[in-house]
Amino acid sequence: MSKKIFILLLVLSAFACNQKQKNTKIKPVKETLQIEGKTAVIITTAKDTNLRLTKTDEVKFSKANQPTETANSVFVNPNHSFQTFIGIGGAITDASAEVFAKLSKEKQQELLSAYYGKDGIDYTLMRTSIHSCDFSSESYTYIEEGDKELKTFSIEHDRQYRIPMIKQAIKKAGGKMLFYMSPWSPPAFMKGKKDMLGGGKLLPEFNKAWAKYYAKTIQAYEKEGIPVWGITIQNEPMATQRWESCIYTAEEERDFLKNYLGPTFEKEGLGDKNIVVWDHNRDLLSYRASTIFDDPEASKYAWGIGFHWYENWRGGEPNFNALQTVQEAYPDKKLLFTEGCNEAFDAAKYQYWPNAERYGKSMINDFNRGTVGWTDWNILLDETGGPNHVQNLCFAPIHADTSSDKIIYTPSYYYIGHFSKYIRPNAKRLSTTSSISFLESTSFKNEDGKIVTVVMNTTNKDISYNLYVGTTMAIPVNIPARAMQSIIY
Repeated sequence: MSKKIFILLLVLSAFACNQKQKNTKIKPVKETLQIEGKTAVIITTAKDTNLRLTKTDEVKFSKANQPTETANSVFVNPNHSFQTFIGIGGAITDASAEVFAKLSKEKQQELLSAYYGKDGIDYTLMRTSIHSCDFSSESYTYIEEGDKELKTFSIEHDRQYRIPMIKQAIKKAGGKMLFYMSPWSPPAFMKGKKDMLGGGKLLPEFNKAWAKYYAKTIQAYEKEGIPVWGITIQNEPMATQRWESCIYTAEEERDFLKNYLGPTFEKEGLGDKNIVVWDHNRDLLSYRASTIFDDPEASKYAWGIGFHWYENWRGGEPNFNALQTVQEAYPDKKLLFTEGCNEAFDAAKYQYWPNAERYGKSMINDFNRGTVGWTDWNILLDETGGPNHVQNLCFAPIHADTSSDKIIYTPSYYYIGHFSKYIRPNAKRLSTTSSISFLESTSFKNEDGKIVTVVMNTTNKDISYNLYVGTTMAIPVNIPARAMQSIIY
């Protein structure tokens, strides 16, 4: 080996060693959140108490010791953030609007304040149906039967109850609302059936007309002064229900989106509207996502994928992991919870605590797996769990006894409020985990810098734990049995 080559090899070796040291050097992580001495406000709702979104404590952060295995802990790492939050809300259905109209003006204002006021739980998200769903007093559409050219299109039906309530809700919310719409079934003739109930499929010859129907619905609502954020393509497209329903395979929904709905929206000047696919349970989410999102021509029209929580009719735990799988595979697509409610209405169970805990478990786990928004089903139902034209009666967070002009708040209302009241649109989720499985938690940082950590205890015992923010700051917290807390700092 020549002397020149030997020297060159030494130089290259030294350079490589230096680069390796540079690449493997661990950079110190800066905890930019300065909270020592700052106060955390604790808001609590708990079973068998009078605590309902009640301020129960104020605690100052101080320097913390290394956590131990014998101490319960919740860890928040503010240096790692994830999805951007878009809002929480519920659906104003025909049923909700019809019950609302039966209330006195005083109770109507109480209901609006409870959901949309700053002194209530401050909803920022709203869903409604495109013409009728099961939570309507009857089946109807916006056209006369057989009108293939949509010449008779009119939303006059919605002007009696639904539109007035939607307008009042948006006004109460400060004039802004992320508002989207979902169809349960095309008109009967477009499916080749005698009615819209009991499943069936959209006939291929009506693909273009049905896509235009969505566009005309959006345009009609916006003419009423109600801005429409977007639509879902079909409510529960794999369920043949005894109410309004329509079946789409994953391939059929994909092709309808890319060949008809997406192009129609572009043609009608609605290219800015967000289109959400699936709108059904978590169990088949991955298959629907891969079928649609792996097709570039369909995917370009899809904002994200919507899901419900009813897959646990089989028993067992909700399939939260399906959300994480889709989020990892398609990080540019959004996850939106579009519907959930407690079924099998029974007025004796208005205060049944597991109903609220179902909300808490779903919301925490959905958010921790990338969900950006969360939509409850009916915001208001009557003392029968309706009205519903096929007697599919359910719970809502608030019920009205229309015979006595009384509003009934269920625990679910307060559990939802632990998120919606304090976590605001454009918040960023922060890395959060618990040292024990029976404390479930999530955290978001609002645009104003405030962090909200939500913690749920589903055990029958009070639990003491330390809330760590970063690795050096903590506060001691006690959460009652069967309780939810929002900790704001």
